Amino acid sequence: MTTYDPPRPWIASYAEGVPQDLEPVSGSLVDIVEESAKDYPDAVALQFFGRETSYRSLHEQIERAAAGLRAQGVRAGDPVAIVLPNCPQHIAAFYAILRLGAVVIEHNPLYTPRELRKQFEDHGAKHAIVWSKVVKTVQEFPTDLAVTSLISVDITRAMPLTTRLALRLPLSKAREARTALTERVSGAIGWEDIVGSAPLPATHPKPATDDLALIQYTSGTTGSPKGASLTHRNLLSNAAQARAWVPSIVRGEGCVVYAVLPMFHAYGLTLCLTFAMSMGARLVLFPRFDPDMVLDVTKKHPATFLPLVPPIADRLLKAAREKGVSLHGTQVAISGAMALPHELVVPFEAASGGYLVEGYGLSECSPVLMANPVADNRVPGTVGLPLPGTECRVVDPDDPTQDVPHGERGELIVRGPQVFGGYYGKPEETEAVFADGWFRTGDIVVIDDAGFVRVVDRIKELIITGGFNVAPTEVENVLRQHPQVEDAAVVGLPSGHSGEEVVAAVVLAPGEEIDVEAVREFARGILTPYKVPRRIFVVDELPKSLIGKVLRRQVRDRLLTLTTGA
Repeated sequence: MTTYDPPRPWIASYAEGVPQDLEPVSGSLVDIVEESAKDYPDAVALQFFGRETSYRSLHEQIERAAAGLRAQGVRAGDPVAIVLPNCPQHIAAFYAILRLGAVVIEHNPLYTPRELRKQFEDHGAKHAIVWSKVVKTVQEFPTDLAVTSLISVDITRAMPLTTRLALRLPLSKAREARTALTERVSGAIGWEDIVGSAPLPATHPKPATDDLALIQYTSGTTGSPKGASLTHRNLLSNAAQARAWVPSIVRGEGCVVYAVLPMFHAYGLTLCLTFAMSMGARLVLFPRFDPDMVLDVTKKHPATFLPLVPPIADRLLKAAREKGVSLHGTQVAISGAMALPHELVVPFEAASGGYLVEGYGLSECSPVLMANPVADNRVPGTVGLPLPGTECRVVDPDDPTQDVPHGERGELIVRGPQVFGGYYGKPEETEAVFADGWFRTGDIVVIDDAGFVRVVDRIKELIITGGFNVAPTEVENVLRQHPQVEDAAVVGLPSGHSGEEVVAAVVLAPGEEIDVEAVREFARGILTPYKVPRRIFVVDELPKSLIGKVLRRQVRDRLLTLTTGA
């Protein structure tokens, strides 16, 4: 492995107070809440529909939950699935699993049964902590995937008593809300039984820094489930890098973080779950993004740190204007997952009096690699600068051992303490994404003289819509199952609302006709809603290479011409 150390022109562009490098981390993720509970025992750790949980209480819940999980047979190294929306139980479950030295596996609770089953087939977890609305789905898995300890979570149990009573009112709106949040289940262990255990003995061993902590699924380029294996070191390092990037936000001094991003996603997990807890922050949890709910909290506890995506920033800004609610006090908002329009930055910063900066990352990197400085020298349209301790090179995509001349386009490759060691159980796919110890991002970038990075293209053909990755292959395979569809190609087209929208071109079977909406309805029965094509175009044929591979770039160009007239 080469020890080549590339130049780091970005250091000179760091905001005041941001260090060039960080000391290596030690300990484990379980120390995060433990230290905050020791330093700020009575401070509010979690806020959920107005109900507050102190750091002391959260730490106790984690210790009790760890003991309860141990009683269910969870041991160090065991994979344990979490299938939950943002809620206090999610935080306690996450850290309780880690306290035992077990491995967290995060899942989207809105996945279809098929999508969820594919991930369980990959990791084989026999323990799962699941939203009550998803319990039945897990119970219906095939026998060889049977979960031996299935724990059901009613997230309404974490709400204030008045809110829970309101959900029981015999009103249609209350019934709708109750149905959306919970479901009666049988044959599963209640979360309350788990946290009702006596605390775990303090002598129980903790995980080591380089132990596996999290399996974070990413679609990759093929559409098959790939779990990025992230260690305690990876995640601790990324939380430390985030803290170093915002020196103006002081640990434990009124820091407020809004969890409007889902914590099952790598972006929301690091910035809302690990970073916030390490800051001794008040973490305000939202099970889904609702501008009105966010604005209600803003009136009393404005966000010190607000991770979001551009559509959320846009909706929040519009709702604040309509309702006459000030966003002032939001010190730092960081946007990721898709390009941040400059025309959104200016009014948002004017309304908040703080900064709205763009960042960049991948699940394989815990996930944050770069961010614009929280300072006046930020450069809209770029993804900013590599975080402290992060090294980057721009190389020839066809020969990643060769750097391209400075200022020219090339593939971004990275290394740093937050970069993963490989995909869970997939050595060949792991080998394919590393070049001499450097992780290949698959993104084509240009780095300017000041070190700012601009993403100009993607080698990978993932579609990023609303901050989520969609693998074209997965959607194409579903469309081909429709009896009237002979072939399909799926691409992403620019969208002013979600970065890209999923669009399909389909070739019909001979003599067939289709109702486009019926095809979309068919797809909805198999795929999560954000993966379903927003538009479907019927074409005579798809452009293909000599070996029969669909040329998606040509498909995209044709559909762009068709939709824009360009």
